[in-house]
Amino acid sequence: MQVWNVDALGGFLYSDQLSDVLRMDLLPTVKVRQFADARDGSEKGLHAGEAYNWNVYSRVSVGGGQLNEEIEMPRSKFTIRQGTLTITEYGNSVPYTGKLNDLSKQPVTEIIHKVLKVDAKETLDGAAHAQFNKTVLRVTPTSGTSANSVTLATNGIAPFTNNIAFGKEHCKAIVDIMKERNIPPYMNDDYYALAWPTSLRTIKNNLESIHQYIETGFRHIANGEIGRYEGMRFCEQTHVAKGGAADSTTWNFRNPDPWNNGLSDWIFFFGEDTVTEAIGIPEEIRGKIPTDFGRSRGVAWYYLGGFGLVHGSTTADAANARIIKWDSAA
Repeated sequence: MQVWNVDALGGFLYSDQLSDVLRMDLLPTVKVRQFADARDGSEKGLHAGEAYNWNVYSRVSVGGGQLNEEIEMPRSKFTIRQGTLTITEYGNSVPYTGKLNDLSKQPVTEIIHKVLKVDAKETLDGAAHAQFNKTVLRVTPTSGTSANSVTLATNGIAPFTNNIAFGKEHCKAIVDIMKERNIPPYMNDDYYALAWPTSLRTIKNNLESIHQYIETGFRHIANGEIGRYEGMRFCEQTHVAKGGAADSTTWNFRNPDPWNNGLSDWIFFFGEDTVTEAIGIPEEIRGKIPTDFGRSRGVAWYYLGGFGLVHGSTTADAANARIIKWDSAA
């Protein structure tokens, strides 16, 4: 709880010569969640149940071809499968006392609003990342050290321990894989990649000499976008921790960290139709009804919704996967 009589929890909101300018520790924008591009679930709304389903249609089982005038038109068929996610609640709150609010020079609720907005962005980015991370397509440098070739696995397990920094030759190989697997581009003819800044350091250095995105009229479109090469647009993020944690304190994908050599870290490469977000109630700031005769107050953020990987969460569906993860064996 935010209180007046502890400096770090509220007392500093009124001190001698305190600046009137509000300065936050961190004010990020969403990086992972912006690529949850399958937004058909955004109109789910209230009173529609906790389950959200979407249909996925296969190609026809027998392709068309040249017709013979005297032979009946050939017949084919396709199959339908369903993906599903569960709507759940997300949120956090900061309680504070009436005394803190009454004695503070700076607006307590405004500060809490900003702090909670940061927390909401980071939390929902982590939820979207958890679905990206379910993709069964995992790629590493061949033998773990090749600077020119990569090896793709379709069972959700990285084929080698990754012992080299990601570079432009790896980018070329991954783009070729994505094109040959008929992964549709995310935007126009471009794919996207998302990673920590240090994971992209080598290719950023490569781009300085290539000037690829200047020659092609590159424009920044997505939050965190830093460059383009071989039809791959690169974005940086720092919400989801290195090594694959859902947030800065919880290791829930691997333990220990497979990237302990410090040479690289996870990168997602993806095309269109990645993760669906079903929204019951968009994220919002809520005020607590004051209790204890107005002495106990609080502010919270709240979100009712869920995220689900659209394609490629199982080996059987690997052919339809749209996300490839630059990974490393434990």
